[in-house]
Amino acid sequence: MLPAMARAQTPKGDLHFETLDHTVAWRKPGLPVLFHHGIGSSSALWRGWAPALVDRYPIIAFDMRGCGRSSVPPPDYKWSLDAMVEDLFAVADAAGLDRFHLAGESIGGTIALAATLAQPKRVATLTVSNGAHLGATIGRVHAWQKQLDEGGEKGWSREFMPDRFHPGGVDPARWAWFEEQQAAWPRETILKSLGVLIGADLTPRLGEIGCPVLLLHPDGSPFIPVPVMAELHRLLPTSRLQVFPHARHGLPFSHAPECSTAFRSFLDSVSAG
Repeated sequence: MLPAMARAQTPKGDLHFETLDHTVAWRKPGLPVLFHHGIGSSSALWRGWAPALVDRYPIIAFDMRGCGRSSVPPPDYKWSLDAMVEDLFAVADAAGLDRFHLAGESIGGTIALAATLAQPKRVATLTVSNGAHLGATIGRVHAWQKQLDEGGEKGWSREFMPDRFHPGGVDPARWAWFEEQQAAWPRETILKSLGVLIGADLTPRLGEIGCPVLLLHPDGSPFIPVPVMAELHRLLPTSRLQVFPHARHGLPFSHAPECSTAFRSFLDSVSAG
């Protein structure tokens, strides 16, 4: 299942995205799903979710600005949550998505929350994996600057991996792939994205979100404790929460079959309802 590749054009550079549409001919397809990855990841993160979805739901995933195959912004670019939301909808527009299911992980989950608030009529459902509504609650990230100073992007990525996965949580080949693609992130993108995340606070507006929401969370994220996600669940009356055991901040990669099965069940139940 090879995705079709395209680019969304913006005034500050293009955004790479992939579309995978293998919906079967004998049933009505569901609304497409737009995926947003987090810091250190890429659009390829979601490929492990495809087998559970592609017979009914077209999939669109993109590389965040400043990483992967998307454009690296100029030095004068103003990083902000609003700009990241604009990027999300630029991809949606380029892919021809009027209304869609939206899923994001880590900072992608924060951006997905903000995007749902910005254009609620376009978001049919919202799914947040190991993400938070309040950046100030995110732990451990104070060490990133030091890791980048001392070991560069490769050193930062190497130090990050135990926060992503438990020992043996993924096989060696998958561990090595993730560490390598994470190390390809430019230092400026890492720190600027982190600054946006730390400054985010969507708490006052969460009550405005009325679409069905699925919250997927690991039991052992070093960045976002389970009580933070439980509070997000409390603040979103239309949400359902599933916590995965023996998982860390790489949940959507290490537990792709389990997460995508829960996600497919959620989408099907909403569609049926």
